[in-house]
Amino acid sequence: MSIRRNNQTTASRGSESENEKTFDSERGEVTHTEGGFVAAGSSSIVQLDKAAEKRLLWKIDLMVIPTVALIYLFCFIDRANIGNARLAGLEKDLNMTGTYDYNQLLSIFYISYILFEIPSNIACKWMGPGWFLPILALGFGCASIGTAFVKDMPQACGVRFVLGVFESGMMPGTSYYLSRWYKRSELAFRLSLYVVMVPLAGAFGGFLASAILKLPKFGSLTEWRMIFAIEGIVTVVIALVAFVTLTDRPETARWLTKEEKDFAIARVRAERVGQSELIDNWKTDKRQIFIILSAPLVMTGFLMFLASSDGKVRYAATFLIASSTFAMGPLTNAQASAQVISDTSRSMSLATNMMFGNVGGLISTWSYIKWDAPDYKIGNGLNLGAASGILICGILTQVWMTWDNKRREKRDVERELEGLSPGEIENLEWKHPAWRWAP
Repeated sequence: MSIRRNNQTTASRGSESENEKTFDSERGEVTHTEGGFVAAGSSSIVQLDKAAEKRLLWKIDLMVIPTVALIYLFCFIDRANIGNARLAGLEKDLNMTGTYDYNQLLSIFYISYILFEIPSNIACKWMGPGWFLPILALGFGCASIGTAFVKDMPQACGVRFVLGVFESGMMPGTSYYLSRWYKRSELAFRLSLYVVMVPLAGAFGGFLASAILKLPKFGSLTEWRMIFAIEGIVTVVIALVAFVTLTDRPETARWLTKEEKDFAIARVRAERVGQSELIDNWKTDKRQIFIILSAPLVMTGFLMFLASSDGKVRYAATFLIASSTFAMGPLTNAQASAQVISDTSRSMSLATNMMFGNVGGLISTWSYIKWDAPDYKIGNGLNLGAASGILICGILTQVWMTWDNKRREKRDVERELEGLSPGEIENLEWKHPAWRWAP
């Protein structure tokens, strides 16, 4: 593939043979037509064969999304099955008699999750998500199985801590993994395809737990212990399969032809290959406005919880909250990924974004406590405040990005880059004078 850069042409991976490219001396462009992509023209950095791109995208969707979605489904089932186990007698069997014992058991998971989120994503980049994500799945599957054998609360806390260590890298690692395959304009929808596993895990996990509890025993295990053991075993099996099916990156995909590999690399690299090859389609990326629009629905839902004790009103409120708050995950992850260029920056921005999200998870474990039942005014009030904060911060961020983009339009790109080496230009990231935020 070749990419036009200002008044010069540079070749990137996938265009090594001369018979795959032609040079127009009058226009000063290199054109590559193999594999469905053309790198030429002054209005955009890369012009792609849309039909070929659509076919490739469909193939990637079929081979990548199902595996990561299934892993993420059982990631959340293994995390949330503690609630089903509680209903099945976990607190009694572990002698959890204190008022806040259960809250402590939940908190220990989030502590390790927060502490290991960024280190885990560093390890993911170093090892490669194709190997790292199945290792994580194997780890939290084994941790779930281990929970079936705990005898007291300290042991349960220890296993939950280990579970948090392995699950901490799952969401940022998956987001980073998908960013290797998809352009930023495509990323939010693909992120939503696996984030939707979160509510599905809540629904499916409950049905699965109910079915498991109908069994008389599983080996020597009974009652709630069967939930952790059986669901953990399923997770381990999925992890082992993922070692085979999860392709690390387009270059190593056995299910892509050579031309498709070049095409898959080219379409993503066209956006991120370098600071001096900034794309024009940033104006089409509109995620921030949907983040802003999601907040009022969440606010309305929690206001309904606080203002009414009627069951029908509160039931309607849950639909408002769920229909909007679950959009925040893929939207904010896609937004965090879109505001950086380099692979390392993208990995760290995703991990940082989700680390702060799980700080909220830690706070939530102490927001809904027994003595505040059944109205839970503290928890609902905190969520109302958080949604209001999202609305305010979202609007301020939108205003700032728009203002800064207009300010950057006045900068003299050539003069500011004069004297800088290609390596120095690459390292500028958002400081590059031609960079534009993608609101």
